[in-house]
Amino acid sequence: MARIVVIGSGLGAMAAAARLAVAGDQVTVFERGETFGGAVGRYTRDGFAFDTGPGLLQLPAVWRDLFVKTGREPLERCVRMHQPDPATRHLFADGTGVTLPAGSRSGVIGALDAALGEGAGTRWTDLVGRARTAWEATRRPLLEEPLTAATDPAPAARDPYPALRRRGLLRRRPPTLAEVAADELRDPRLVALLGSYALGYGYPPAAAPASATVLAYLEQTFGSWYVEGGLRELAAAVHRRCTERRVEFVFGAEVTEVLVADGRAAGVRLADGTQVVADAVVGGAHPGRRWPAGVPAPAGGAAPAGLGRLRVLLALRGARPADAVHRTVVHAADPAAEAAMLDATRPGPLCAAPTVTVLRPDDAALRPDDEHEAVTLTVTVPAHGPVDWAAEGAADAYADRVLAAVDAAGLGLGPRTLWREVRTPADTERETGAAGGAVPGPALAGQGGRWLAGANTGALPGFYRVGGSAHPGGGPAHAGMSGAMAAGLILEGEGWRGSQ
Repeated sequence: MARIVVIGSGLGAMAAAARLAVAGDQVTVFERGETFGGAVGRYTRDGFAFDTGPGLLQLPAVWRDLFVKTGREPLERCVRMHQPDPATRHLFADGTGVTLPAGSRSGVIGALDAALGEGAGTRWTDLVGRARTAWEATRRPLLEEPLTAATDPAPAARDPYPALRRRGLLRRRPPTLAEVAADELRDPRLVALLGSYALGYGYPPAAAPASATVLAYLEQTFGSWYVEGGLRELAAAVHRRCTERRVEFVFGAEVTEVLVADGRAAGVRLADGTQVVADAVVGGAHPGRRWPAGVPAPAGGAAPAGLGRLRVLLALRGARPADAVHRTVVHAADPAAEAAMLDATRPGPLCAAPTVTVLRPDDAALRPDDEHEAVTLTVTVPAHGPVDWAAEGAADAYADRVLAAVDAAGLGLGPRTLWREVRTPADTERETGAAGGAVPGPALAGQGGRWLAGANTGALPGFYRVGGSAHPGGGPAHAGMSGAMAAGLILEGEGWRGSQ
């Protein structure tokens, strides 16, 4: 029986802990905060409850696999989930809008043709079909196999999206997502629709590789799922599974150093000086200023991570309207201004009317009664640093602009507001330790491997990385995959190349 120390209790860390414990290892999780879940947090007040991280789940099969592999009780007995339908309502800057159904290719074509003109649906579904090529080429190396020093970088370095070679796309460098969208979709509203998938993960379309089209393909193929009670309920279920498998959690215990003996990780030192001996260490903490001493920089990729999220949590008076859609995307009034704001090299001023994702689940667990509604607005913004989100009045001033943009699109949320809570990248940094409150996105192929996260193993044998900052990147599903990868490497040896 090996002794395993896990640093942090995010979803990826807990996924690794549960898998290792069910294999018979003695697993202890040290968490510097007072609760589990990492970025998958919750804010409650006056009978209202809000997710403070992601609100929808992609690729739920990742978590079904975890619960099957770690016990007899499957995921659906631990949390209740459903796929919202309609999937999304998109409201564009020119005043047009389209509501897309879930799980129906013909329905999507019909909705886009009716709202945006004949042929719009076919152009969109043709692009999503080409994205399938990128998915099939990279699914295994990006999502199923660990990233180590021995990994062949070629599959991730090349962009597999079959970009059309016309109208200027034949160039020395592969096209970006924005360039592919403009060339293949030929309608600024469809361009904005495609870009919103990348923005949702914190990737500017003008910088992201064409392979980011897989983000639209994944959602339209596998759906987005809502966990009843909020995504925090998934974190709670994973935590319960860990404790059922005798994983020990120690909260309020910050790891400050990874101990090294005979050239490999041999335990950790806590902030109070306590030393804990281990046969292997799993690092689920974010890199940056909070990364423990003794750990070399991650090998492999290091995806750009300069963007965070601003969330406005709205407690509303009045019942949820009968025609409300679970997710509405209000697109930027000035896409060029939004692109300038999100430029990683030199961020421009905050965009007055950015792309806003509005989540308004019909969930009695999130509101005090049926005469109230809990709504979350989310915007991708520069991290804390390029913008001083802690400056007095900065967060509230921008929240005013975000809410005004949403209401200008016709949602009418402002007049119903009882109170609101504004959460910025500065809050994310304080709570999770992520440098600048930047939120990592999923690994993408292309641009020489620039959009990969850090390797699961590196220069220090016996130390394994999990979570959003480790391969295969950010988001609940990808974090869960990283936990499976770390557990596989520890249990099967560093030659393990993923489940066959």
